[in-house]
Amino acid sequence: MEIFKNELIKIEIEKSEIPWLKIFTIENIKEFSECNFKTKQEIWKYLDIIEKFMLEYYKPEKINIASFGNYVPWVHFHIMARFKEDSYFPEPMWGVKQKESNLNLPSFETFIDELKKRF
Repeated sequence: MEIFKNELIKIEIEKSEIPWLKIFTIENIKEFSECNFKTKQEIWKYLDIIEKFMLEYYKPEKINIASFGNYVPWVHFHIMARFKEDSYFPEPMWGVKQKESNLNLPSFETFIDELKKRF
């Protein structure tokens, strides 16, 4: 689900037990090094806003930022708030499930509403 879009990037929600957003370039660019400076700045600007607000709102154990483009071969970044109580911790969300989730997180809908105000 898309929550933000401008001429350079779009931000989507990844459905998950944890707070997880993705930033994509609008233009189909395969590698980050191929992005122009303005696009790179836009990615970092919104990545920084998202990470800081995730830290403030959720107080996670760690924020994970990843750029895997094997299935979707254009520039995008995953931003995930990680918790000791999530099903995969300390493994990556793409890894082997470690346990059943025991999360009691503040509202994701409220997080998204407040995050949009910071954009």
